Amino acid sequence: MQRYFIDLPYTGDSYELAGEVFHHIVRVMRMEPGEEVYLVFPDQMAIIAKITEIKSETVVLVEVAKEEQAKELPIFVTIASGYPKGDKLEWIVQKGTELGAAAFMGFPARASVVKWDAKKLGKKQQRLEKIAQEAAEQSQRQRTPKIQLLGQFSELVAALPEYDRILIAYEESAKAGEMAHLAQVLTDVQPGERILAVFGPEGGIMPAEIETLVAAGGILCGLGPRILRTETAPLYLLSAASYQLELAKE
Repeated sequence: MQRYFIDLPYTGDSYELAGEVFHHIVRVMRMEPGEEVYLVFPDQMAIIAKITEIKSETVVLVEVAKEEQAKELPIFVTIASGYPKGDKLEWIVQKGTELGAAAFMGFPARASVVKWDAKKLGKKQQRLEKIAQEAAEQSQRQRTPKIQLLGQFSELVAALPEYDRILIAYEESAKAGEMAHLAQVLTDVQPGERILAVFGPEGGIMPAEIETLVAAGGILCGLGPRILRTETAPLYLLSAASYQLELAKE
């Protein structure tokens, strides 16, 4: 069943949708009255809605039932990635959304090769927001992850106090055989906590950056005995969080 994130408030009444949602329901999916879809509201309320009428530019739906199954991780994980090359950030956002990330943050690390000005950052953010929404719809999420692209490393540092725990995926920790910190955090974390997970670009996180992050309370952690690519490491962490907090507790 198709899922659509809409900007209207939940009222328990009928909903008349236009624009991109109307186009996808009517022109792309070619749905007809009587067919059902999921609607997700800004407050994360999700319902099953039935199409009752298709007009020239809008489609009208009414609530059939509320969605009962929870789809979100019990903690809020923000993935902070040093800007990688090519379309790797798009991959991270798409797959990370499917795995339950609450938000994504990009930042210019010292080892980042790509350099984006404000105009390019704006266009890139729009692109990533669309990718996140499509991935959230595909994976039946109740929330679309937020996207924030930073212009300075100092902006990342300024945001650190907003989080309950800060994890730093560090290649040298993996090489040294450190494997306990991530497991310990995922064992101790409480529902509703906000975790920031920081990942470097292809060249890794530089010692000066590590020093700054650790001074702000960051915890260095290895992600197993293998060295992971910059686009693979966030997916490893999210998968570990999902297993520990959703599957292992069943």
